[in-house]
Order: sequence, then C-alpha cells, then structure tokens
Amino acid sequence: MIGVNMNITSAQYVSESNKQTIVANIDGETMYVPVKVGNRHYDEIMRQVDAGTLTIADAD
Repeated sequence: MIGVNMNITSAQYVSESNKQTIVANIDGETMYVPVKVGNRHYDEIMRQVDAGTLTIADAD
C-alpha cells in the first residue's frame, strides 16, 4: 500500500509561479518531489492532502 510507512511532516511549493516541485520533509529527510502523478512521494502527499491531514504551503 502506498505511503504506509511515510511520515510527511511538511510540504511546500518551491516556486509560486511554477508549482512543479514540492519540498517536503519525509521520514526526517528533506526531499524535492516533482508534481507528477505516479511518483510515489507525490501520490502520498496528495493522498494526505485529500484526507485533510497535510497542507501544501505556498512558496516563500
């Protein structure tokens, strides 16, 4: 099952003008996740967003 062991504590778009990458803390590690369906990290981020347990912050 996707994301069973993924602990995502934060997610934020890298750029407001180009929302193609999300920087996320996944299992204590900073990861740059492409916004691409089929990428397991992106799919899990979106699953958690849809479940209401995670929000993707706007870029700084």
